[in-house]
Amino acid sequence: MIEDRYSRQRRFAPIGDSGQSQLQNAHVLIVGAGALGSGNAELLTRSGVGTITIVDRDYVEWSNLQRQSLYCEQDAVEQLPKAVAAARRLGQINSAVTVNAIVMDCTGADLAQLVETSGVDIIVDGTDNFETRYLINDAAYRYRIPWIYGACSGSYGAVRSFIPGKTPCLHCLQAAIPERAASCDADGIIAPTVQMVVSLQSAEVLKWLTANREEMSERYTVFDQWSNYYQSIRITEQQRRAACPTCGEHPIHSYLKTDESMKLEVLCGRKTVSIRPPKLGQLDLNQLVDQARRLTPLVTGNPYLMQIVEDDHRLVIFKDGRALIHGTDDLAKAKNLYVRYLGEPATIGGT
Repeated sequence: MIEDRYSRQRRFAPIGDSGQSQLQNAHVLIVGAGALGSGNAELLTRSGVGTITIVDRDYVEWSNLQRQSLYCEQDAVEQLPKAVAAARRLGQINSAVTVNAIVMDCTGADLAQLVETSGVDIIVDGTDNFETRYLINDAAYRYRIPWIYGACSGSYGAVRSFIPGKTPCLHCLQAAIPERAASCDADGIIAPTVQMVVSLQSAEVLKWLTANREEMSERYTVFDQWSNYYQSIRITEQQRRAACPTCGEHPIHSYLKTDESMKLEVLCGRKTVSIRPPKLGQLDLNQLVDQARRLTPLVTGNPYLMQIVEDDHRLVIFKDGRALIHGTDDLAKAKNLYVRYLGEPATIGGT
């Protein structure tokens, strides 16, 4: 007879049999499947969370393997979308967990729909940018679902739990998106820092899902593993702003409003431009590969994306019409390359 895989977790008194049952009936949304997102996904899958939905816009690259423990060399060779690669590996770890993989660059409308319709119990921040965190913050407070903030860069990490109705939100503590935030692309990262943040985030998730909510941290925890610095800063209800557009007296949740314009963004530290067309759709990648090969022979593809190499530039085009233009931080140059292979933005992606 095979011993219960969760026996050691059940023996931990704060969880026990009832907590394990609650985990099996829970649904966690993880936004971002990079270092933090994939790490949380693995720990929560091993813990027996019933349903995990992973949303990510990127694909596995060789530079990810140093710290993103779910992925292997074959994922990088195949250039699999991170959400797809994560789901494949998680299914091997625990086949009893339902893993939903969504390859998508989340807009406010996308995130709001996911939270509203899928019965999510808690949201885990696995992102690397504040713009998406503000989307998560708005969605969480609009639908009164907690979310667990996490960030890391270099040897620095930070974690904070945001609970609607109990704690001030991210917007209260930081009224605007910082012009320049630390990132692993610009500042590097060591894997132990990732694991520390993941451990703190996942512990908060387990507390919430097993009804140990009084044990959740009310502090903003920051640390630097290299210099042995650790600080826990208490966040109180008095820091809530009455005029906060997310959790104040008259919330408007402005970050959830969809931007219908084409979006071009230079990714910090990567010499890469991210392009999102005004409307997303489902491209015929096989047809696009054939068309692109009339212009250059250096074209490859898989069911999720295609890659085009032209001189010093590498275009990665996803099935929904998004693209990453590697080798440039010139927005005009990136857009010209995009249009060269996919046509004018207004026509990309269909209706």
